[in-house]
Amino acid sequence: MNVIGVIPARYSSTRFNGKVLADLLGKTMLEHVWGRARESRLLDDLIIACDDEKVAEIASEFGAKTIMTAKAHASGTDRISEIINPLDVKIVINIQADEPLIHPTMIDSVAQALLDDRTLSMATLMRRIEDPHLINDPHLVKVVVDKNNFALYFSRAPFPFLAPNSEVKEPIYYKHIGLYGYTKDFLFIYKNLPVSKLEGIEKLEQLRVLEEGYRIKVIETKYDTIGVDTPEDLEKVKQYLASQKG
Repeated sequence: MNVIGVIPARYSSTRFNGKVLADLLGKTMLEHVWGRARESRLLDDLIIACDDEKVAEIASEFGAKTIMTAKAHASGTDRISEIINPLDVKIVINIQADEPLIHPTMIDSVAQALLDDRTLSMATLMRRIEDPHLINDPHLVKVVVDKNNFALYFSRAPFPFLAPNSEVKEPIYYKHIGLYGYTKDFLFIYKNLPVSKLEGIEKLEQLRVLEEGYRIKVIETKYDTIGVDTPEDLEKVKQYLASQKG
């Protein structure tokens, strides 16, 4: 296989327990994510990596391919690594189970970048921030890239900082969208990297990659998502989907 998509679906969540099975207009949030991911043109297979029998049972009912993983994994990356290890695959796409608005083109953009350039080890997405009020939101991760669209840094802070004497009056800010693609080989390198100082400060796992000297390609997308961390976030998604139907 060239490309496989994996949705790590952990049942327990500190801020919103059982959120992957939360009802979203008659379907679980997980089914929305899976259904959108299935529309990808480049995925040769799609697996939901479960840590709870309840999640696996419901996912199987709506037709998903599931694999049970250990409950003790600290991250989705660890969960993915467990199921990918025995598989013959070149590229792995990590699809977040709490991003019900994910667009299949976003998955394909990341996959295509890794297929086209075999020197790449890891890729992710960014989208231009249009609402200036979001720039200061610490829950919205920002990214700055170099001229070749490799990540220079990710932060919860508003950056780049606009100096008072700057000649640039309206800098462009980019939101990081947490969909990741890796080569299978790099996935295991990433999994074994130590927690970095910057990661400990910002609480952003991808910073360990940059701090160890590896590069992350960042592809700009026109599509946006709403990550669901709380019941309030889920209501925002419901309102958005309802408005699209109307």
